[in-house]
This record gives sequence, structure tokens and C-alpha cells, in this order.
Amino acid sequence: MTTSSYSIPSPAVAGPVSGLAAISDNRGMSTDGSTDKPRRRVISVAEKLAHLEAYDQAIQTQQGGAYLRANGLYSSQIAQWRKQSDAGMFDDKQPGQSVGKPTKEQAEIARLKRQLADRERDLETTQTALDIMGKAHARAT
Repeated sequence: MTTSSYSIPSPAVAGPVSGLAAISDNRGMSTDGSTDKPRRRVISVAEKLAHLEAYDQAIQTQQGGAYLRANGLYSSQIAQWRKQSDAGMFDDKQPGQSVGKPTKEQAEIARLKRQLADRERDLETTQTALDIMGKAHARAT
């Protein structure tokens, strides 16, 4: 095993930090001296709805995380878009029109829609279980 003779100097030995201020970083600078800030990505309502649908399909095949990575999205964005969609905030929106925060009424409607969907899913599961139990009881008698 070879040992390296390179050592990292401690901050006290390295000297004052002000010497680093002289280093110039020209990233983001154009030739005329103005800064070129990266533009924020704008995702239209149609794209958001398409991402929601595609993400739901990816979840069914256990590929949700891969879909998010491939499209440069975050799960928090999906959650926010789902809330906005459930609240009806994407209805009647024109391309480029902004979607703000839901009102209290819209948020309550979205919450109630999610609650109803959960209850319907629970009811379906219960009915399936009762059907299975009924068939098993019919065979036993």
C-alpha cells in the first residue's frame, strides 16, 4: 500500500480567505458584460396534466421515480399539480395563463374529492372481500 505525501493545509496555514476573492468566475456572463440568468422553466397546464397522467401510469409499473428523473421533475411538483387539478384550477385555463394558489373553497373541494375517492376505493375492497367470503361460505355448506 502506497501512502501519499500530499496533505491538505489547514485553514490557519492556508492564509486569509480574501485572496480567493480575486478569482474571477465568468460563468453566466455574456460578452457585453450583462448576466444571462437561467430562464425558469414554464410548464403549461396541458403539459402538467400530461405529466400527471404519465406519472400515474408509471406508478402502476413501479417506475414513478424513474419517470420523475427522466423528466426533471420532483414529487412535490406532482403533488402540487394534483391538488390544483383536483381543485379545478386547470379548468378553462388558456396556454400561458398562470395558475395561482387554490382558494379555501377550492382546497376544501379538492380535499373532499380525495376523501370520496378513498372511501369509494375502501368500499370496493370491502365488497370484493364480501364476495370472496360469500363464495367461500357457499362452498363450505
